[in-house]
Amino acid sequence: MAFPERFSNLPDYAFPRLRKLIDHLEPGGEPVAMTIGEPRHAMPDFVGPMLAANLDGFGVYPPNDGTPELLAAISGWIRRRYGVSLSENRLMVLNGTREGLFNACIALCPETKRGRQPVVLMPNPFYQVYAVAALAVGAEPVYVPATAATGFLPDYAGLAPDLLDRVAVAYVCSPANPQGAVASRAYWRDLLTLAEKHDFRIFADECYSEIWRSAPPPGILEIAAETGADPERVVAFHSLSKRSNLPGLRSGFVAAGAESMARLRKLRAFAGAPPPLPLQRVAEMAWGDEAHVAASRALYQAKFLAADRIFSGMQGYESPEGGFFLWLPVEDGEAAAVKLWTRTGVRVLPGAYLAREVAGQNPGKSYIRVALVAPQEETERGLIRLRDCIYG
Repeated sequence: MAFPERFSNLPDYAFPRLRKLIDHLEPGGEPVAMTIGEPRHAMPDFVGPMLAANLDGFGVYPPNDGTPELLAAISGWIRRRYGVSLSENRLMVLNGTREGLFNACIALCPETKRGRQPVVLMPNPFYQVYAVAALAVGAEPVYVPATAATGFLPDYAGLAPDLLDRVAVAYVCSPANPQGAVASRAYWRDLLTLAEKHDFRIFADECYSEIWRSAPPPGILEIAAETGADPERVVAFHSLSKRSNLPGLRSGFVAAGAESMARLRKLRAFAGAPPPLPLQRVAEMAWGDEAHVAASRALYQAKFLAADRIFSGMQGYESPEGGFFLWLPVEDGEAAAVKLWTRTGVRVLPGAYLAREVAGQNPGKSYIRVALVAPQEETERGLIRLRDCIYG
């Protein structure tokens, strides 16, 4: 029996790779998990009561695009957060951003661009769904280094004009996973100008937008509105997983131009599965409340201050602007992960597992990603062990 070739060269996903690397080895201390970006702060208090009050909603099919109340709550949050008013026909509820980041490519990437195979740009390192989405639509994935030299964001403007003319979609994550870099207003403006010149869409993955150190990151929706950019050039993705500590709710949204959204909604009608109605009711409450978001953000800020103190003076350490990861330089990420596990019990993710090798270089090879999602005391304990083992 034949199988498709388009996914044949995909490496194992990051976490199965990590399990193969270290699970057969004994930990050198009480295990401290600092790998997966799964929030461990408390869920909002209203989750349980809201679910209980809407249990009968599991007995009906949920609205495909989102309930009117949830879409209104999302629209209200966008207005408060970014100063942009979007009608509800420009919004759709998602089962987390991964669903949207994948399906948007299917719905919006053309089969050809200027008579040639289309290109999908993505930063390197990157969230792995970007590559799978590109391959699924028959596009050429192009991995653009997002390193210290480029401010840990991809320099798409530095690509050859002939390549840019083939670009159909450019993914950008801000704050970036794994590096925590934030796209500035100037970065978004320049990218919008580039997209207009070469006629492509920007897929802005902003699921970490509410976890920041000193100032809210600018969003592509507000910059597009300020500059008068074509709304069809912009597709923005947001999630409650990180913002509201609800990764299991699987709830987010996509915002786009009206024509793009019509195509996204049509694909959902044929092949999608909207979140269950009780979960949409919880999401409605979550987008309308900022108190729990501010409380959680304060916990992350305290952990980053601890990291700054613990790694003070360490060459190559950069305190991230957003998100909840540290991107720490090491000689070799896999070797560092094995050493940490076997000597201290601290579990981290080799940076190479989040990137692709291009021209013999993997920009994540000399890094480890460390998630600051555990409680403060556990986080500090893990960071101190890490520092003493790797940098001591």
